[in-house]
Amino acid sequence: MPSPPHLDLPPVGLVSVNVAEPTIIGTSRGRPVLSAIGKRPVVATTIRLSTLNLDGDRQADLTVHGGPDKAVYAYPSEHLPRWNAELGVDPPFGIGTFGENLTTSGWLEDEVQIDDVWAWGDALLQVSQPRSPCFKLAMTTGRPDILRRLVETGRTGWYFRVLRPGTVPVAGPLTVVERNPHAPTILQVHRQFTGG
Repeated sequence: MPSPPHLDLPPVGLVSVNVAEPTIIGTSRGRPVLSAIGKRPVVATTIRLSTLNLDGDRQADLTVHGGPDKAVYAYPSEHLPRWNAELGVDPPFGIGTFGENLTTSGWLEDEVQIDDVWAWGDALLQVSQPRSPCFKLAMTTGRPDILRRLVETGRTGWYFRVLRPGTVPVAGPLTVVERNPHAPTILQVHRQFTGG
C-alpha cells in the first residue's frame, strides 16, 4: 500500500481508543435511556475499523449519533484537567467521559479543520463536524450545566467519517495527510452553528 503524502504538521497523539455497547444509563420521563456513552479503553493492540464504527462499538440512537459522517468521535485529553479544575467534579472526568472513541493529544478544535484527512494504521479518517451536546452526557456526568458549558467553551471534540477502513493500532500517533488550507476549523463551525 502506498504511503500517504506528508504534510509538515505535527502528529496527533493517541492517548486511548475506547468502545462500548449500549446499556441503560438511567431514566427520562419514566422510560429507560439507552446509550453507549460509557466508553472503555481497548486492551488489544489493534482493532478493526469499518465505515460505521470500531469493532465492539455501537450507538444507541442513530438519529443523533453514528452513521457514515459520525463513525468515530475524538476528544482532546487536554480538556479533561480544565473541566476538572473548573467544575471540581468527584470523581474527576477521565478517558471516555465524553463518550469519545479516540482520546487525543496535541490538537484542539481551533486547529483541526473540516475535511482534514488523518492516517491511522491502514485506515483513513476525514474530519466531518463538531459534536453537538447530548442530554446523555449530562446524565452520566451528573452535571446538567455541562451542555451549556460545552457550547460556551467550544470544547466539543469532532467526528470523523471513514474514507478507508482497516486494522488500526490502539497506540502511536495519527498523521494529518491531507488538508484544505481554506477549510474552517471545528471551533469556527461550532461558533457558526451556535451563534457564539
